[in-house]
This record gives sequence, C-alpha cells and structure tokens, in this order.
Amino acid sequence: MSVSASPWPTSVIVTRLRTAGCVFAEDEAELLVAAAASPAELAVMVDRRVAGLPLEHVLGWAEFRGLRIVVDPGVFVPRRRTEFLVDQAVALARPGAVVVDLCCGSGALGAALVAAVDQVEVYAADIDPAAVRCARRNIAADRVFEGDLFAPLPATLRGRIDVLVANTPYVPTDELQLLPSEARIHEPRVALDGGTDGLDVQRRVTAAAPDWLAPGGRLLVETSERQAPRAVEVFRRAGLIPRVVESEEWYATVVIGTRPTGRA
Repeated sequence: MSVSASPWPTSVIVTRLRTAGCVFAEDEAELLVAAAASPAELAVMVDRRVAGLPLEHVLGWAEFRGLRIVVDPGVFVPRRRTEFLVDQAVALARPGAVVVDLCCGSGALGAALVAAVDQVEVYAADIDPAAVRCARRNIAADRVFEGDLFAPLPATLRGRIDVLVANTPYVPTDELQLLPSEARIHEPRVALDGGTDGLDVQRRVTAAAPDWLAPGGRLLVETSERQAPRAVEVFRRAGLIPRVVESEEWYATVVIGTRPTGRA
C-alpha cells in the first residue's frame, strides 16, 4: 500500500536522499513512497534511510532473482551479484536435488533455488541467530538450522548433497574498513569478515564438503577475481575438481568444485 499523501513533494525526498549519498535517489524515493502505509510512516522511513540504514532494512525486503526476500535489521543484505552464483547452482541442480544453502543469511539463495528448480529439497544453516530467524521467513522454517557451518545439519544429509552453495564471507579483515558504511555499521561482521586473506571460512567449508557431497556433487562459492586462484588451490587440496566461472556484467566470480564420482 502506498501513502495517499506524502509529507513532502517527491522531489524533496529525492533531494534528501541524494544529499545523503544515495546514488539511485529517484528509484529509492519511489520504493519508499510505495511501501509506506501513511505519511508519518514515510517520514520515518526517509529519515532512517538518510541516517544511513540500508534501503533493504528500511523496506524490510530485498529483490533477489525476481523474489522479495524478507531482510530484517542487522541481517546481511543479499547482493545482486550473488544472483550469478544462484544461476550456476540452478544450472547444476536437477529436479528433486538435495541442496544446502550454507552461511545462508536471509536464506535468499535457498529461496531462489526453491523457486527455480522443481521439487528441490533445500536445507539452510547459519551461525547468526538473527539470520536464522529471518531465513525461516523465506524458506521452510523446519529446514533452517542454527549453528556453525555443517554442525547443525541433519546427519542424514552426509554424502547426499547434490548442490552446496556457500556464500561465505570473503572480505579480508584489513579491508573491512573500506566497505561502505551501510555494510560496516548495519550488517553483521560475521557475514563480512573472511580473515586475513578472506578465505578462512571458505577453507573450513571446502575441507568438510567432500564428506557431505554426493558423488559428483558440487560446492559453489562466491569469491573475488583476485582471490580465485588461491580458492582453486583450496578446492584441489580438499580433493574437489575446481573450475572458475565469471560474469563481467555482475562483476562476480564463482568457484565450483566437483566431488569425484569414484571417491569412496
């Protein structure tokens, strides 16, 4: 529902947003006006956005691969470039596949796979309680688990996962200060900080993945172009067969590792 009367002309909202550094001020103003239920609510929403809260936290949702994903305050906002990771997973997931969204955040990846693949069996996990609560609003609540990486997943999934997507944090610790303030201040550090070289969590996921993947199953992670060669070596050391796919359009890099079918 949109407000019947704005507290200010739209041009004033656009000016306020642009002054606050919002690059797409016109688009954001349109979304805020459409989302607000009253002039008073619109005023509060504009004030929150001007104060630096991510637009998705103000609206309560993010658009991701054509879906509206619930995003609660303090939860990592799914990035549009991560749609490229999902595209790769969709291409690999057959109907009825067992899929796990690890480090799931809002559950955007899992929700997108449910929407795109017939009868897919999706599970998700995250260590952040706020993220888990949020993900349970976007995908089946009884398939979202709270805990560290694979630890909370049902043991029955071991050796059965066809597609494992893990949007692990990959920003090197020393580079966190370079992130936009929206991310530094309003998103959980655990969803951003990848350790000294950005690959700490990815190493842990990759080391354990072969025990959870089905023969021929794939692990997909998003990384940076600069980190990709090291990520490939991490995959190789874990016994996975790696390949790198990139998108110039999305400025996205994904490493895909396949568990050999002959592994015992």
